[in-house]
Amino acid sequence: MSVLAATPVLAADWTIDPAHSTIGFSGTQTGNAFTGHFGKFDGTISFDPAHPEEGHAKITIDVASATTADKQRDGAMPGSDWFNVASFPTATFEARSFRAKGGNAYEAVGTLTIRGVSKPEALPFTLDISGQTAHAKGHLDLIRSTFGVGQGPWATGQWVALQVGVNIDVTANQTSGSSPHQ
Repeated sequence: MSVLAATPVLAADWTIDPAHSTIGFSGTQTGNAFTGHFGKFDGTISFDPAHPEEGHAKITIDVASATTADKQRDGAMPGSDWFNVASFPTATFEARSFRAKGGNAYEAVGTLTIRGVSKPEALPFTLDISGQTAHAKGHLDLIRSTFGVGQGPWATGQWVALQVGVNIDVTANQTSGSSPHQ
């Protein structure tokens, strides 16, 4: 029995399918709701639903790829008052483990870094796996000023609300490791 207990868990490795995945965001500007998304992101995911605590992931987002379909807002986001892409071209979420929450619900526990500011975050998500394809959907509310997003006149919620939502809808394909259904 001790040999079986010492056997390492082989989590499956997954590759994000960018054509079928979205990392989006939402907020409110002058009382009007808006949504947007990041056009470029990638990452590595190692996850086995039978042993979520052994999993890990690192997602890197090209913040210059943010778009909301509003020319003025899209022009401002890369600037020093907002994402400051010249100094901080990427945002990252690094999950050190996952927690099962019952059924197909999980939580990715890790660190979110935006504009060089790192904070612990737990991203709740649902996960459905069919064969070699996984589909995760989740939502996280953030206070943008915690990460320094919105400087100068934008530092308060007067014009742009401090609370923003992050939405993930990610499809990934298994690339190695044991089958998650074994």
